[in-house]
Amino acid sequence: TTPCHQTYQEFVSVCIQDPRLHNDDLWHTHVDYEICLRTNSMCFRKKSSCVRRRYSEFVWLRHCLEQNALMMQLPKLPPWNPFFSLKRKEQVNQRMKGLQEFLEGVLQNPLLLSDSRLHLFLQSSLSISKMEKCALGKTRYTVAEAIQCSSCGYIGSLEDKTSCDSDCESSASSGLGLSIDATMRESPVSFLHSPEKEL
Repeated sequence: TTPCHQTYQEFVSVCIQDPRLHNDDLWHTHVDYEICLRTNSMCFRKKSSCVRRRYSEFVWLRHCLEQNALMMQLPKLPPWNPFFSLKRKEQVNQRMKGLQEFLEGVLQNPLLLSDSRLHLFLQSSLSISKMEKCALGKTRYTVAEAIQCSSCGYIGSLEDKTSCDSDCESSASSGLGLSIDATMRESPVSFLHSPEKEL
């Protein structure tokens, strides 16, 4: 008999949806987007999560990944537009499509999956400064704790190093937010599981 070599199909599905306008002050606003991730990959702490991120945070993430992968061509972000408006449906759809294509490209690369800042970006609600500190080990909580507890609202208590409910798998958002373009719902990125890839 021949030995049976079994592999299973790993997947990572990411969706950019539900753009929201926020008023920072009388003169300034910004838009953020919901990033929903579903996966069976061993690379991820949580198998489903939803967080909100703004364009400038995507720019920060790409810069971080560039530093980590000097010889690698990274996916591009959609260009910054000083006249971006939520009222222009085509602009919003193009930006969401570009952000989703960027994340899909990043998630296909095993080297980039080893960057803890990517995981914090996708599965925690930490600010950029807290993600940077956490990735450098300069917080009272680990990357895993930040991811596990962030969506449950426990991250503040982690600052005091209290325990986190291990049942935090549900996210703050149900993932049922309406997107402007329903065709952007989900685009799975698949790859075969190999033991060398586990982090």
